[in-house]
Amino acid sequence: MKNRLDPNRKIAVQVSEDSELELRLKHIMVPPGHKISLRKDYDPEFTAGFKDKKDARKKLEQNIAELAEYQDILYAQDTYALLLIFQAMDAAGKDGAIKHVMSGVNPQGCQVYSFKSPSADELDHDYLWRTNKVMPERGRIGIFNRSYYEEVLVVRVHPELLDHQKIPPSARENIWKRRYEQINNMEKYLSENGVVILKFFLNVSKEEQKKRFLERIDRPEKNWKFSTADAKERAFWDDYQNAYEDCLNRTSTEWAPWFVVPADNKWFTRLTVSEIVVRTLKRLNLRYPEVSEERRQELLEIRKLLEDEA
Repeated sequence: MKNRLDPNRKIAVQVSEDSELELRLKHIMVPPGHKISLRKDYDPEFTAGFKDKKDARKKLEQNIAELAEYQDILYAQDTYALLLIFQAMDAAGKDGAIKHVMSGVNPQGCQVYSFKSPSADELDHDYLWRTNKVMPERGRIGIFNRSYYEEVLVVRVHPELLDHQKIPPSARENIWKRRYEQINNMEKYLSENGVVILKFFLNVSKEEQKKRFLERIDRPEKNWKFSTADAKERAFWDDYQNAYEDCLNRTSTEWAPWFVVPADNKWFTRLTVSEIVVRTLKRLNLRYPEVSEERRQELLEIRKLLEDEA
């Protein structure tokens, strides 16, 4: 395509490069109905052909600008909501991805919630309650930094946490299978009511996590980001990998797909998330609301009054 004598050559080349990038990123999605192996099928160091940060940063900036435009139309149209869910092991880069990808979005149209250990009040409700009450309304982008998926990840690795949830004994039978089904049904309900759901698992390697932990210890300005609990959880690495793999296989659906985002290179993580979000919004065919003829005439009359002012 680059050798053609075409007046629209630059546009054609850009389309071609975008298509190539989409093909490279396709295997990042967990195919609904197909079983994947997290260890064998996904490389935390994958960069989709990008060799340095410069080209990736340029593409990220383009995506941030596009995202800002789409978010404005999403807000004006007031038909869809977008829910972005981020799950990962500690130090995988969730905070940084959210910060950089959403840097151009109008704060009025975006809301971020981080979910830590449930409070006493939250434990008195069902496990979906604390996230359901903060789902994004139409026209907004909602971001969950961790989510209801903690209930089939952290709680699965540490099943003793179920003792604090006050659920009846009967609810513990086949609890993980039940929760997968409940989550899938809830997400389908949301999707059928205009909530577009994208789920990102930031896939960091154990070696890279160690490197980032050491950096948090060595750099005083990062000390606050590290805790003893982070190091203790690292001892359960294999258990978490198994829990994530089962979760991805059972809850990646056509209406709410999972994306396993390579996270050993933060610059590629941010590019990947931005690319998926922008492409998803583009497919919604968003439009600003059309003004009726009656409303148009009303606006023209107001314009005339303003122009006639002394």
